[in-house]
Amino acid sequence: MTQHAQTIGARLPLDPGPDLTDPPGPKPSTARLVGIDLARGCAVFGMYAAHVGPDPAAGGPLGFVMELARGRSSALFAVLAGFSLVIITGRPRPRTGRAGRQAVAKIVVRSAVLIVLGFALTALDTDIDVVLAFYGLAFLFILPLYRLSATRLAVIAAALALLMPQLLYVIRQSIESGSWADAVVAGDPLARISDTDGIVELLFTGEYPVLTWMPFMIAGMAVARLDLRDARIRTRLALAGGALCVLGYGGSWLTLRLVPSALDSIAAATDSRSVASAWWSDMVGDLPDRAPAAWLLIAAPHSQTTFSILGNTGVALVVVAVCLMITNRMPRLARLTAPVSAVGTVALTAYVLHILAIRVVGMQDGTGPSLLSLFVFIAAAALLATLWTRYFRRGPLEHLLAHATGLSRYVK
Repeated sequence: MTQHAQTIGARLPLDPGPDLTDPPGPKPSTARLVGIDLARGCAVFGMYAAHVGPDPAAGGPLGFVMELARGRSSALFAVLAGFSLVIITGRPRPRTGRAGRQAVAKIVVRSAVLIVLGFALTALDTDIDVVLAFYGLAFLFILPLYRLSATRLAVIAAALALLMPQLLYVIRQSIESGSWADAVVAGDPLARISDTDGIVELLFTGEYPVLTWMPFMIAGMAVARLDLRDARIRTRLALAGGALCVLGYGGSWLTLRLVPSALDSIAAATDSRSVASAWWSDMVGDLPDRAPAAWLLIAAPHSQTTFSILGNTGVALVVVAVCLMITNRMPRLARLTAPVSAVGTVALTAYVLHILAIRVVGMQDGTGPSLLSLFVFIAAAALLATLWTRYFRRGPLEHLLAHATGLSRYVK
């Protein structure tokens, strides 16, 4: 692996950098983290595909690839966000004492910045459902778990994946049938400041409700606790991801056909002709206001169901495992994918800039123009990120975020 590739791997995009409060002891090798940067770069490009790429309804191989990016890219981002939380709070061992308190403070400050930035980008009124505010709040919810082992984190992630979608379904149905959510929004200062539904939107009604996106982040925390230098661990990670894909998407496909009238009730509620692909595709649409109970059987990436969480987590784990294998065992391919890793190093900047660009130039319709737009976005991000990371350790927004979390040094 080239020296430049190893340097990229040492700089996780949400990593605040060297900390003089780090506890003594063995530090994880930086080279293996190149795979995390590569996976994050893939997530960025997946976001680009979902936001400016051709409509999956175009069909064919191109439509299939575009559909793969829908929802699964944001899930991959969430898994990697959980990974970054463990990096900040201590890997391979959690920080303790003053260093631990300062690490917790860094996460709290980081969460506040992401929430503010997320609402600021939402205020631009693009067609994009900005994910940052949801991730920021989710960080606060999962922060108490940062000292747990990989096994315990995996068990908690699995339990939440099984329970939270059902809880969210009940809550959303109660919102439609009652007025309690309106009362909460009316008294929520965050809702007034941001001109959104505030905490209700972040927790329950938004595109990335914290209740059902926490499992992704906790799964990422569990992955970060593993010894990713071990080829056997990487192989097991890929196999586990594959098993989750089968359980999530395959389980949805099977139950939708075994449960009587399930597809018919979903079709009636969504007025969609694409319910046959609801076991893996977002073409079925978003969760309707009064969704039938059969909705819980689909695995569409944004459906907020147990099957969806299992399948999307599986895809994320497979991508992470493959990226780790590439950067650890395939030096030539690692060099070829270095621009993607560079984008992963400045992922926050790349994500924010693409939203600003969309605000300026708009979002194109039609396969031809949108495919060209996607190519331009990817090429520009790869070129700029490669040039930037040759001279700077962090991206511009990553640097500002690290500067903001510097307030943690005052924690005693």
